[in-house]
Amino acid sequence: MAFPAWPDLSADQLERRQLELWKEEGLFREAMDANRNGPPFVFYEGPPTANGRPGIHHVFARTIKDLICRFQAMQGKSVTRIAGWDTHGLPVEIEVEKELGLNGKKEIETFGVREFNARARKSVFKYQAEWENLSDRIAVWLDYEHPYVTCTNDYIETVWWLLARLHQRELLYRGHRVLPYCPRCGTVLSSHELAQGYEEVTTNSVYLTFPLEDDPSRQLLVWTTTPWTLLSNVAAAVNPELEYGEYPVGDRRIILATARAGLPSGAEKGGPSFAELGAARTFPGRELVGLRYRRPLEVVPLPDDR
Repeated sequence: MAFPAWPDLSADQLERRQLELWKEEGLFREAMDANRNGPPFVFYEGPPTANGRPGIHHVFARTIKDLICRFQAMQGKSVTRIAGWDTHGLPVEIEVEKELGLNGKKEIETFGVREFNARARKSVFKYQAEWENLSDRIAVWLDYEHPYVTCTNDYIETVWWLLARLHQRELLYRGHRVLPYCPRCGTVLSSHELAQGYEEVTTNSVYLTFPLEDDPSRQLLVWTTTPWTLLSNVAAAVNPELEYGEYPVGDRRIILATARAGLPSGAEKGGPSFAELGAARTFPGRELVGLRYRRPLEVVPLPDDR
């Protein structure tokens, strides 16, 4: 049996020809209509922020998601493919700040919040055409004619309606979480926002003492590079096998690992180190296990059984 001759076209040209044929046939709509009465499988595209250009990683992620939708369609299911646009969040605000030459909330307020918001709404669709062209080029089927847009009143009111339903079913609760905080932006950061850029910087750490409940003159010397966690601090870590010392400093006895006794015993320059003061006694860290101390900030209440 003779096989047809391979077209004298590049891979790119072959793909574009096939895509054009599917578009002429209206294959996306035909496939949707063919399974319209099948069991529902609803897919909402995790919406990108269209004020940034798509990258190769978006090709990978969208291909995987499209494979799932195509597989479900092959099972006879009615697959709803809803495109979406994420129009909220720091990426939008930071992009507009760069365009306007602003830096931080105070400068935004001076510029005018209303005008800044208007610029942000316009910015979120800056590269919309590039996103849609990307989806078409890699044959990812999404309904861009009826997308969900997170800044529209319909979307926002729907979210509030859902929250109201959860509240009515007593599925909402008030709690506390420790989150990364950006002092420049004046807001906490999500894991996605935190992952957008990582920079190593030199900054100040914090030393403080935790007085023990049974004898407040005995105080644990604690060091942290994340002082924002002190709001909800509930425990201090000790090594049961490490040697600790109790060092007299004025009317207090400061407890720290003897390996760190070279630290200065006070804030004043030129003051003696803990090693120079000498330990009143040394003991293994296991003696500290289970002791209770006074928390530095009583902001987050503890359960009664703690």
